[in-house]
Amino acid sequence: MSQNETDMTLTNRQGYPISDNQNIRTVGNRGPSTLENYHFIEKISHFDRERIPERVVHARGAGAHGYFEAYGKVGNEPVSKYTRAKLFQEAGKRTPVFVRFSTVVGGTHSSETDRDPRGFAVKFYTEEGNWDLVGNNLKIFFIRDPLKFPDMVHAFKVDPVTNVPNPERMFDFVSNSPEATHMITFVFSPWGIPANYRQMQGSGVNTYKWVNREGEAVLVKYHWEPLKQGIKNLTQKEASAIQAKTTSHATQDLYEAIERGDYPEWELCVQMMSDDEHPELDFDPLDPTKLWDHERFPFLPVGKMVLNKNPENYFAEVEQAAFGTGVLVDGLDFSDDKLLQGRTFSYSDTQRYRVGTNYLQLPINAPKTRVATNQRDGQMAYMVDRAPDQNPHVNYEPSSLGGLQEAVPSGKEHQPAYSAKLVREKISRPNDFKQAGETYRKFEDWERDELISNLVDALKICKPHIQEKMIEYFTNADPDYGRRVSEGLKQAKTDTAHLGSDAARDGAEQARNSGQRTDGY
Repeated sequence: MSQNETDMTLTNRQGYPISDNQNIRTVGNRGPSTLENYHFIEKISHFDRERIPERVVHARGAGAHGYFEAYGKVGNEPVSKYTRAKLFQEAGKRTPVFVRFSTVVGGTHSSETDRDPRGFAVKFYTEEGNWDLVGNNLKIFFIRDPLKFPDMVHAFKVDPVTNVPNPERMFDFVSNSPEATHMITFVFSPWGIPANYRQMQGSGVNTYKWVNREGEAVLVKYHWEPLKQGIKNLTQKEASAIQAKTTSHATQDLYEAIERGDYPEWELCVQMMSDDEHPELDFDPLDPTKLWDHERFPFLPVGKMVLNKNPENYFAEVEQAAFGTGVLVDGLDFSDDKLLQGRTFSYSDTQRYRVGTNYLQLPINAPKTRVATNQRDGQMAYMVDRAPDQNPHVNYEPSSLGGLQEAVPSGKEHQPAYSAKLVREKISRPNDFKQAGETYRKFEDWERDELISNLVDALKICKPHIQEKMIEYFTNADPDYGRRVSEGLKQAKTDTAHLGSDAARDGAEQARNSGQRTDGY
């Protein structure tokens, strides 16, 4: 440090001490400024670029640090029987984690009381590199083919002309996508608005694989179950009352709970199934619109997660955190779930666009273990991923001149076999409505009442052919389900065509009729 500096002295990005951070340089104290105002130009040009592109989905989020503690078992069996992933093997072993919770459809400053799935993404900083378990609070999804994902998101977001949310667009898409009936049943029930991030479940949604040392695989689904804090959901009336006071209740709740030492905990459970097509089931186990019956395929605990540290800087840690379903470690593998296959490209690709080519060098995304690659350069590369003894002239492999070498395998490679034609077809057991009906019947009476009320409120502004198609889907799921929605719509005919929902129209009308006139100034 220079003579007049302390640890708290303000500097510019070049490390030069700033003695005047209040006044730009001008000709006289009221004259024009000059181009050589370097500190101002650096400061304002950085300010102009402070925001990176918003996530297309999951833009609104909150995060926290913590750890995952393994049980060393899956249920009552040694976990090594099914997977060689090191983070699970030893009872009591702790792996650092960072978790990002989010809403899905709304933008960065949308309300956390919105009816919407919640993202639940966990980054494990394991000794073998990072593992990202990227999922939602709900255990299923709207679609099963990734080709439909851009259209689904477009339909769920605001109208591109009016910039106003409109449920008719969403139900137009859903009425042409019968596989979404199950997810719609959950989203329009109280499960569509978790009380906060701490009191909700999490799920990997897609089907993955575990692989042991012999290369043998089993299909798995991941589930996060709240331990001490329990599960709570909101009715629409409760959510609306909260939104009248704050749009950030879940972020605030998470931060304050951790600050006061009330650390949220979740138990990680897996469901397992042999790695085959399971013709005895009436659905495909790779279908993300379906639940696996927990009585037939029980939840087996493998460890618990504790969140005990808040971020020190929201942007650096929560906003720049980048997750991808392709980020796995040895002993964990992909299944042939079509949606998972599509997500695996899309997630990492969007991070390269959103954060930058070298997003994995940022502290929040970088693994805690060693990194040695031959990937070089690109925007914002601020280190070289080179091994200590690597020949700096050799950025390729194979090489006999001191370059990097391939790792020794830790077990037999899993080699699934395939014999089928390359086709464009949906799965052979879609069974789009059965589980939606089962879910409807398992709801408590108040949950069914809330579901019908919310659906009627959203559907009543939709065109008749959309209403009729949705009633058909609900009836296919359960006759009582379809009947109640149909009767509700007959009683709730909206009086005039308008943009968005009835509640949104009422809000706009209330604003027009409220307040006091005043003169300009």
